[in-house]
Amino acid sequence: MQRSGLDALKTPVTGQGDPHWAAWSDEALLDLPMCDLHLEIKGGFLEQPIAELSRELEERGLLFRPHFWISNEWFTPDGIPGIAVPFYLAHPRLAKLELSQMLEVEGGTPEWCLRILRHEAGHAIENAYKIRRRKTRQQIFGKSSQRYPMFYTPRPYSRSFVRHLDLWYAQSHPDEDFAETFAVWLTPDSLWEERYRGWPVLKKLTYVDQLMKELTGVPPPVTSHEELDPLPGLKKTLREHYEHKRRHYGVERQSLYDPDLKRLFSNLPSHSSKPSAATFLNRFRGEVRRKVASWTGEYQYTINQVLEDMIRRCRELDLRVPVGEEQAKLDFTILLTVHTMNFLRSGRHRVAL
Repeated sequence: MQRSGLDALKTPVTGQGDPHWAAWSDEALLDLPMCDLHLEIKGGFLEQPIAELSRELEERGLLFRPHFWISNEWFTPDGIPGIAVPFYLAHPRLAKLELSQMLEVEGGTPEWCLRILRHEAGHAIENAYKIRRRKTRQQIFGKSSQRYPMFYTPRPYSRSFVRHLDLWYAQSHPDEDFAETFAVWLTPDSLWEERYRGWPVLKKLTYVDQLMKELTGVPPPVTSHEELDPLPGLKKTLREHYEHKRRHYGVERQSLYDPDLKRLFSNLPSHSSKPSAATFLNRFRGEVRRKVASWTGEYQYTINQVLEDMIRRCRELDLRVPVGEEQAKLDFTILLTVHTMNFLRSGRHRVAL
């Protein structure tokens, strides 16, 4: 399922009118320093998911409530029992800019936003109760002092980790493992005991369940409302922010597919009535993914990363299928195989943290 986060674009912010920059073009907006956005959480898209998170914590009998502030990205700083939320979710114009710059809006639907909030709440509650210092926590999940990698290579079929956020995020670091496990435990009707029965990860979920029962009704010892990198203190322009972000996550790599896609498909006016290449590829994506996996011996998730990028580029370039379906399917399968092998050799299949 394609998740662009368009719900965020449609969500009204407040009844007090839009800021002056809301009608600006992307080019003008990109030159605005982030500190000049002057955003608030109250009254916008983020208010409802945050309220829902609070309700879920209350239903579990936990007294802990994280505090929130707007920053450049999602994060929970070490030692602070609070959550930074990204600026682009505080106004639909900024969500639209995020979509144009990063091709998706992370957390841009209510469900997606809440999934991330539950994950970040796992970090925040560890800070609030100093859970990382507990020996049992360290034995089950590992030590927080383990260095965060710049990249990690997921193991999609491992049963030692829960599956909550995309890209098997629990596998990246012990702290992420705890946060993801907490998120699954907190999610209403997640049926984790049934879903993970017989998996080694059930030991982690059982530990979190027992630990949270122990903390029921217990005030957190850490109650700081400190904020790290709040939006008013960020002097970078939005252009500088996105240039850095794209370098880190490798968004530019998608343009590497364009020449080959344009040779296989077409955006000529004479082919405008032909079937959409993106729609065509979506129809048999499972089939071609399995075939390339059998040819290369690579995980389907790795192939899917390349495939999703290529389908997205087909959609953005409005490419059409100018030849017969079977011929196009064969040609694209070969093309996907080539780009998958290039992807693996380059090391870009590793996930950036």
